[in-house]
Amino acid sequence: MRPGVLAVYRWELRKLRFQKRTYLGLGAAALVPVIFSVAVATQKGGPEDVAFGRYIHQTGLAIPLVLLLFGSIWLFPLITALVAGDIVAAEDHNGTLKTILTRSVDRWQVFGGKALATVTYAVGAIALTGAVAVIAGSLVSGFNPLPTLSGSTIPAGRALGLVGASLLVYLLPIMAVAAIGLLFSTLFRNSAAAVVGTLMFSLLVQLVGILPGLESLGPYLLSTQFQAWQGLLRQPADWAPVARAAWVCALYGLPALAAAFLVFLRRDVAGG
Repeated sequence: MRPGVLAVYRWELRKLRFQKRTYLGLGAAALVPVIFSVAVATQKGGPEDVAFGRYIHQTGLAIPLVLLLFGSIWLFPLITALVAGDIVAAEDHNGTLKTILTRSVDRWQVFGGKALATVTYAVGAIALTGAVAVIAGSLVSGFNPLPTLSGSTIPAGRALGLVGASLLVYLLPIMAVAAIGLLFSTLFRNSAAAVVGTLMFSLLVQLVGILPGLESLGPYLLSTQFQAWQGLLRQPADWAPVARAAWVCALYGLPALAAAFLVFLRRDVAGG
C-alpha cells in the first residue's frame, strides 16, 4: 500500500522534532509568558493603555489576553514563520526535496502532509503560550474573576473558557500567516528569505493600518483580525468581529495556500 497524506504528516512531525527552529519557536512561546509574569510580580504598574492591561494585578487570566495583543506585532508571526517558511525551502536548499518527490508518494500528498505539520506546530505554539500564561499569571495574580470589556465581571471558571475561545479565534490570522509563510517557502527556496519575507509581510500590513488616510482599510487588514477575539470578552458577546475575521483571514490564507500548492505541484525537481 502506498503511503498517504497521514503518513507524510507523521514524517513531517518526526522531522520537526529534530529541528532547532522548532524548539526555538516553542521555547519563545513558553518563555515570553514567564518573563511577562515575573515582570508583573516585580512591578506595580501595567500597560493600562491596552485592553485588560489594568487588570493584570487583579487576575492572572488577564495576562494571556494582554500577551495576545503584544504578540500580534511580531512575536507570533515570527514563531509561525520559523516553521512555515522553512518546511519546504530547507529541503529544497539541502537537495532532499528532489528525493522526496521521486518516492512513491504523490506531490499533493507531500504538500498536504507539510501543510498539516505547519498547522500543528502553529496551534501547538499558541496553545503553549496560553497554557503557560494562565499558569504563570495565576501564580502571580491569582485565579480570580475577570472584568470584561463591557464593565461586568465573570467568574474565573467561565473566564478560563473564554480565554481558550479567544485563543481559537486568534488562530484565524495565525493560520493565514502560516499559509503565506508556506507560499514564500515554496517560492523562494530559501529558508531565511521565506521567514523574513513572512515577517515583513505581517509588519507591512500593520504599517498600512496606521498610515494616515488609510483608516478605512483597517477592518480588512490581516493585522486587525488579531483583535477579533475581544468580541468574546464583552457582555453580551459581539460575534461581528469574529465573523469578519473568519472571512478576511480566508481571503488572505486560502489564495496563498492554493498558490503554494500549484507551485509545489509544478516544481522542477530535475532542474533543482
